[in-house]
Amino acid sequence: MEIWEVILNTVKNISIPSVLDILVVAYIFYKGYMLIRETRAEQLLKGILFILALIPISYLLELRVVYTILSKTITIGVLSIIIIFQPEIRRALEHLGRSTFIDRHILDNEEVIEKVMSEIVIAVDNLSQSKTGALIAIEQNTGLGEIIATGTNIDAVVSSALLENIFVVNTPLHDGSTIIRNDRIVSSGCVLPLTSNNTISKKLGTRHRAAMGLSETSDALVIIVSEETGTISLAVNGRLKRNFARDELKFELLKLMKNRKDLRKLTAGERVKKWIIRRKNKTS
Repeated sequence: MEIWEVILNTVKNISIPSVLDILVVAYIFYKGYMLIRETRAEQLLKGILFILALIPISYLLELRVVYTILSKTITIGVLSIIIIFQPEIRRALEHLGRSTFIDRHILDNEEVIEKVMSEIVIAVDNLSQSKTGALIAIEQNTGLGEIIATGTNIDAVVSSALLENIFVVNTPLHDGSTIIRNDRIVSSGCVLPLTSNNTISKKLGTRHRAAMGLSETSDALVIIVSEETGTISLAVNGRLKRNFARDELKFELLKLMKNRKDLRKLTAGERVKKWIIRRKNKTS
């Protein structure tokens, strides 16, 4: 009876701020886990939790040397965690920034979106048929200023003819990435960060790894045309979809652009609700 009385008293004393506090902390931990799930950081986290579990066990068993070593390890653990999880922390902060503030680089005009995507798809389809390698990144909410600075300034209206010309073999700009912001080709010959994901197929070359790397650190839409096979791929949010046909690619790009355009109009609460529904659909 005493236990039940303690539980009832505890429940009665719970206030609305306490419930909100618990929900916020639970959401932060959940989001943190989702960011590191199926990455190397997940294995590192398991190792850290294992060490934390060994500390009280070594104390109870009076393993003084083990306890001392583990305790000293935890003392410098905070700094080590920051260093080890630097990519995940950066990605979490970027994700928070994209979810909180107004989108700067997403087109609003549906006619312009349709025209830009059509020009891109025509160019990609022609490059695919001629098996000309290409790498095109469409900037979204995350600014790609650092990436743009590594290439050559173009600042021209998006057109299929210009995109095809950029990727002609043995021309100065063909071997890098072309960055598109709104309805303009901003820069070409840009250097992208390579992915650190070791689980992707060994058959994929540098273009695909670079596309994955950029999609992991930003919300850009990255299109790849394989030089060997002419296969069209799309990297979004660290995931790679392959073997797109012309119409399929246009449909996917328009859908992604529309979803992000619609997301911009939502309140913070509506964004969270939409994200939860999307996660449930993926896991079901």
